[in-house]
Amino acid sequence: MFELELKKTIRNYNNITMNTFENISPFDYRYYGRNKSKDVLAKYLSEEAYVRSLARVEAALTQTLADKGVCSQDIAKEVTKACEQVTADEMYAEEDRIKHDIRGLANSIRKRVSDKAKPYVHFSSTSFDIVNTANMLRYKEFTQDVLIPKLLELEKAWIDLARREKYTLQVGRTHGQHAEPITFGFTIAEYVDRLGNRIAEFQDKHTKLRGKMSGAVGAYNASSLLIDNPLEFEKLVMQKLNMEPTLHSTQIVTPEPILDLIHATVSCFGVLANFADDMRQLQRTEIGEVGEHFASDQVGSSTMPQKKNPINFENVKSFWKEIMPRINTLYMDQISEHQRDLTNSASARFIPEIFAGLYLSTERLIRVSSKLQVDKEAMLRNFNLHKDLIAAEPLYILLGAHNHPDAHETVKQLTLKARDKKVALQDIAMNEASLKPYFDKFTAKQKEIILHPETYTGIASKKVDDVCNFWEEKLR
Repeated sequence: MFELELKKTIRNYNNITMNTFENISPFDYRYYGRNKSKDVLAKYLSEEAYVRSLARVEAALTQTLADKGVCSQDIAKEVTKACEQVTADEMYAEEDRIKHDIRGLANSIRKRVSDKAKPYVHFSSTSFDIVNTANMLRYKEFTQDVLIPKLLELEKAWIDLARREKYTLQVGRTHGQHAEPITFGFTIAEYVDRLGNRIAEFQDKHTKLRGKMSGAVGAYNASSLLIDNPLEFEKLVMQKLNMEPTLHSTQIVTPEPILDLIHATVSCFGVLANFADDMRQLQRTEIGEVGEHFASDQVGSSTMPQKKNPINFENVKSFWKEIMPRINTLYMDQISEHQRDLTNSASARFIPEIFAGLYLSTERLIRVSSKLQVDKEAMLRNFNLHKDLIAAEPLYILLGAHNHPDAHETVKQLTLKARDKKVALQDIAMNEASLKPYFDKFTAKQKEIILHPETYTGIASKKVDDVCNFWEEKLR
């Protein structure tokens, strides 16, 4: 009777055909449901992937039971084969019947094996031995196999862009105001460094994810009835999954390692959002220094045909706004009463969306960065807007270096006069009689910087090479 009801329920699940646009989440119907990203993400982050990961842990458990002589190797092979065949449809159908997901999984495996093998499915474990280990396993593998390589692609795109533009003059901006000259390559090098740091953090933090096989309260109560050394047993199960056991657990693994990985994800997303916001600002009509590639058949506005909007940069910032606050939920999930409560049962299921959001935005920025249009004439035009006043800092520094007693205040007054009279700062300064004794001490190179402040870029271009070379070597 049970088999008949289960088959009927599974058949009902299989008959469900979901139109993409019947889904509720924008992830499904807008951001990856209609492109190849779905296949990449689904392999690790979908519910089917979750069930496959659960089944892998169940198989590793039975295999280790066989290695320890608790059951035969033939039984382990039988259970492993069943684990490879179980589907999310089956597990959910059985959960609907018995109202428990992991026992639903165990029953779905058990129905495929002989009566002799049935006792050794899920034997000695608790649900979260399986759930925690399965989730940490797939998040570790996703980070290692998919996310880090994708971030490295973006890092390379930014390194290429920084090197290409390392001599391109750009005015630096602080507080939204023109500051000192830099190069556009130097601007990009900031993000090369910040992203490189986040990639290194991912490389570290994903290796710290741990699994467990310690039972309902973490004290190995059940496994110690069967195994002389339950700690060794747990370690052997984890080894089959290329995982390590957590040093201490309750019914759940310690939450800090996954919290650290999510923090790395969200902080990395912040780097992408900052880059996107900077590029979006530089694409403003009145600035016009960069632009997203715009296809001939692309439409920027439903009513203004001339518009070329920074839609990709805006999308990345918007995605970050949605994903970033979710770190608060993970901090709240850090608290679990006594040996475990169920207050993270719903919230933890949204973790895959955090990873998916970063992946999709990374993919988007790779496309945009590799085709970013840089308007060098606009950069020069913007620099020239306040070219003379940019000489104020080197003028003050050099006057002070030649023992002027109040160089900063003197130059400040000269800038006010230059603005008021709409005269170049250099002209006023050079005609200031009190400054002539100091100017006479300036070297030719120092005078060149005052007269041609576009040369006052410090070591910006060298810094581009330093930063790019450092991260290329470190992330190799």
